[in-house]
Amino acid sequence: MYWISLLLFVQAASAQTQIERGEALFLNAEKGCATCHALKGKGTAVGPDLTGIGRLGPAAIAMAARSTVTQYVEVLKVKDGGSFPAFTTSKAGDKLIVFDLSQNPPEKKELVAADVTKSGNDKWKHPPAVAKMEGQDFADIIAYIRFAASGAKKTVEPSEVQ
Repeated sequence: MYWISLLLFVQAASAQTQIERGEALFLNAEKGCATCHALKGKGTAVGPDLTGIGRLGPAAIAMAARSTVTQYVEVLKVKDGGSFPAFTTSKAGDKLIVFDLSQNPPEKKELVAADVTKSGNDKWKHPPAVAKMEGQDFADIIAYIRFAASGAKKTVEPSEVQ
């Protein structure tokens, strides 16, 4: 019985360490998920909140992160000549509220709707797909997402998220 208790303790400690690494990666200001997504009250609500997806299994979360459809991202061309990938949040009268996805974290902008033309998105891709996230870091992030969403303290192996 002692060995079983010791094994469970080691597994719990390992899961906690992985969750802490995953949280640090998720919240990383330069390239973390929280620059666009919210989870457990942290992050930016540009993209969807990840609480719902956190209840799925590791392979399903990994597949969702890699295959996110970007149909809501448009390339905006502003009258002054600049263009950038953006996610439109609302239109109020002649104002258009967008998030500029070329900035990290995405920058909220208020534009005059008449000064903007929109075209399809043929360049901007979801960062995990571009970075081809793999290995231990990706497993750590998924362990954190699962913990934050459901409280599950389970380790996630890199082989589970390939």
